[in-house]
Amino acid sequence: MPAHQVPEEPLPEGMSPDARETWPSPTLIDSWLGDAEIDFEFRPGEDVAVHDDPEARAAARRFRDVMGAFASGITVVTTMSGGQPVGMTCQSFSSVSLDPPLVLFVPAKTSRAWPLIQRAGRFAVNVLAADQEHISTQMASKGSDKFAGVGWHPSEVTGSPVIEGTLAHLDCTIHAVHEGGDHFVVIGRVQHLQTGPGDGTADRLGEPLLYFRGRYRTTDD
Repeated sequence: MPAHQVPEEPLPEGMSPDARETWPSPTLIDSWLGDAEIDFEFRPGEDVAVHDDPEARAAARRFRDVMGAFASGITVVTTMSGGQPVGMTCQSFSSVSLDPPLVLFVPAKTSRAWPLIQRAGRFAVNVLAADQEHISTQMASKGSDKFAGVGWHPSEVTGSPVIEGTLAHLDCTIHAVHEGGDHFVVIGRVQHLQTGPGDGTADRLGEPLLYFRGRYRTTDD
């Protein structure tokens, strides 16, 4: 190997080779940390900076208003990085395929947590319950210790944090990553999934935490 050529890092177990195309460098990760005030991954188009051109701003506002009419659940996507839990609040989550079982979430390119999740090659999606708005807010904060006071345990397959009290969780490995404008479309292959907290207790039967027209809602609203 030539002296100037740096060997490629091995792919984490379970990661598709396609994911390497958007693999960020350690330097880029460091530059992103502290980049954003929050790490709440809204549905694409709802919280993205636009040009100062009045027509562009009006078009973006219209796009956001229309997208805001579609209510969604709230999740927290988690992983382990350097022995520490990592998490980010994510509205843009969806199922993709039954066979094989695939899901997706859509982090912004400016996300502080996504580079760490990608390098880990695995993640858990935690579906928040109606009484977990504080979890969503805490995981969207800029603070370094997002898990302070938050109970969690490792997921069954990947060891990613499963937050206590959630409605359900999906334990995934990264299957592919695609560039989509100012976001990445992350496809995860589900390795294990479960309703309830996954801690040996009975399945949790509760209401979901929702997001609609720019604020949290529940099914009672």
